[in-house]
Amino acid sequence: MLRLTWVQPEDLIGHELRQSALDGRDTSGIERRWTAAGGHPAPDRSGASTQPARPQLRSLAEELLDELARLPLPAAVPEPAPSRPAPASPPPRTSPASRPKPPPRTSPDPRRELDRLHAAWLGRAVGCLLGKPVEKIPLAGIRAIARSTGNWPLRTWFTGRGLAPEIAAEYPWNRRSGPTSLAENIDGMPEDDDLDYPLLNLTLLRRHGRGFTTDDVARLWLELLPAGRTFTAERVAYRNLLAGLEPPRTATYRNPFREWIGAQIRADVFGWTNPGDPARAAGLARRDGELTHTGNGVHGEAFVAAAVAHAAGPAPTTVHEALAAALAQVPPDSGYARAIRFGVDTARAEPSGTPAGFERVVDALHARYGPDHHWVHVLPNAALLAAALTHSDGDFAGAICRTVSGGWDTDSNGATAGSITGLLAGRPDALGAHWTAPLRNRLSSGIAGFDGIGFDELARLTLEARA
Repeated sequence: MLRLTWVQPEDLIGHELRQSALDGRDTSGIERRWTAAGGHPAPDRSGASTQPARPQLRSLAEELLDELARLPLPAAVPEPAPSRPAPASPPPRTSPASRPKPPPRTSPDPRRELDRLHAAWLGRAVGCLLGKPVEKIPLAGIRAIARSTGNWPLRTWFTGRGLAPEIAAEYPWNRRSGPTSLAENIDGMPEDDDLDYPLLNLTLLRRHGRGFTTDDVARLWLELLPAGRTFTAERVAYRNLLAGLEPPRTATYRNPFREWIGAQIRADVFGWTNPGDPARAAGLARRDGELTHTGNGVHGEAFVAAAVAHAAGPAPTTVHEALAAALAQVPPDSGYARAIRFGVDTARAEPSGTPAGFERVVDALHARYGPDHHWVHVLPNAALLAAALTHSDGDFAGAICRTVSGGWDTDSNGATAGSITGLLAGRPDALGAHWTAPLRNRLSSGIAGFDGIGFDELARLTLEARA
């Protein structure tokens, strides 16, 4: 029996009920009708329920999805323009000895820029790979696995060696990722959507330059992106394109995932190719994000693009300054800006040198966002990303390990943390051979023309795309 994930109406309805409630809509009457008819909540971790709905229930789900789309939003003050700076406390003072600082950058030397972009691509891949085996595993499971193998606080790759059988049975590895992402199995960087989307956006800029449109993004996807390699909002938007819908309706029609993390993972190339210009990077990211997302979902892509652009700039900087620059590109009263501020402030309240301190940070984030948000929703993941980058003071290994150890969308968050801190590290060798050597300078991908490409070559292509 084929159960295609992320598109079955009887599964979408539960997600839409939750997202509409987060939007402030009154969903109580529709939820009662769905429950009274025998409808089930959305699947908790996977993209589809195990059994198809009977025809009458599926028809009701489609009817209710349309009704939910027509529910009015509560009256609200319009969001300020994204360029208005968001309130933020000044970054904390850091000890000069806390971590090695990259040498001052005063000119765009091509060799140095290649090194920085090479480190950023590698950092994205390493962070993603670290999080892959525990994607979908709850926080308690991640902690139990790491403790059982002597890897807590998290400081290296996950492994099945020495893992207690009872813990392995209770928290099985991600089915697709475990065989290629455990320490004993890593042999190059396996394919992942967190790397496929940067490849697509690199292709987008090489073809169209900065003048691309959202329609150009859609055409490129239909040409190069296999439908089966899309998930959540991207899969719904892809389905909508095939049904003849055009952007921006592709992002809204029966798309309960419109404020999930999918757009945020597509941001990096816009930052890498606009060094020192967070506003322009954020603008390009919004143009891309509007194919699939709205509101906080689009804010997430703009924020990460801006943070990467600031980190990629010519002036010496810190991760705290990059976060502040990116926050200025997000409406300050949005849920996304509040999540970033909460993550930063919660991390600052705990001593950065104590692993137990970050456990308390993570517990506070899960208490705040866990009850009401799916683990792939952008808001909890944004708060965690900001907290990990802040608490680690931008150190590469510290950032990716803290981010992944916090749960939720582990590979996506690890990838973004690795990209930003890889840029700040400045050179591939600054990331450490322990992390980079297993990747063998080889990336697997289903995107045409990229399978087996080296990260050094990706850095060269990205530098060319800046022109």
